[in-house]
Parts: sequence; structure tokens; C-alpha cells
Amino acid sequence: MSRTAMPPRLRRPADDKELVPRVMVRLVGLLMLTVLALVTAARLTDRPLEALPPGGAVTLSREIVLSGDMAGAARIHTPEGVLIADLTPEEGGFISGVYRVLLHERGKHGVAPDAPVTLLQRDTGRLELHDSSTGWRADLMGFGADNARAFGRLLAQ
Repeated sequence: MSRTAMPPRLRRPADDKELVPRVMVRLVGLLMLTVLALVTAARLTDRPLEALPPGGAVTLSREIVLSGDMAGAARIHTPEGVLIADLTPEEGGFISGVYRVLLHERGKHGVAPDAPVTLLQRDTGRLELHDSSTGWRADLMGFGADNARAFGRLLAQ
């Protein structure tokens, strides 16, 4: 046998160290199985969701149609087609981002991208966006006060 063609080694050399100890790999695997078992048990027993935003009565609502682009510009219309706001990329970045999420959801459900959504303000001061055609909703306060304020201005106009 020539020196250039070495047979494959079946065992690792004794001086080769393990990068991650086997005990750690097994503990991580056990952790993943435990989490999977807990999630499965919660879903099978219909355990109610616990980390939901506080509810409240709707004090103000408005139907709007969103559109946007990848640069961040956004346009907001009434369902009748009246322009509410035409925002530059600096002003409409968050609204345009929400529009892209909405497009993704509507694509999954086969819904027209220009269907209206409902912007709600509750008596708790929280703002929500609901898409009745897909069941999607977003509590806008979860994205920070400045981002929620961008939608709050649309209620006032």
C-alpha cells in the first residue's frame, strides 16, 4: 500500500479532545424533550393562554386599508378609497412593516391584499389591529409607545 492512499481511521486518536462533553449534550436533549412534553400536555388539555394583553371595551374603531413598500413608505386609505395618510419611509416604517406581516398572513389564507383591517382603541388605552378575513390580530402596544402612536394618529384623522 502506498503512502499517499491511507485507509480511513475507524477510531479517533487518543489526543483528540471532545469539544462538548457528552453529559452536556445529553442534558440539552433532556431539556428539549421536557419542553416538548410540557407544550404537548398544555395543547392536549386546552390550557388557556395566560400572557394575553388586558381586555377592555372598544372606545374607538376605524376601518383602514394599508399599503406599503420595502423602503418603508406607507399609504393608508379608507375602504372607500379616501387617502388618510401618505407616509415617507422615515414616518411609515413601522406601518409598512405591519403591512408586510399582514400580506404574509393574507397570502397564507388566500385573501385579497387590499381588504380593510380594523384599528381599535380600548378603554385601557391599548391599540389593536384586527384582520377579520384571516383572524390575525396584533396588540400594537407590544411594539412600543412610539410605534403604537403611529397608528394612534390614524384614529384621530
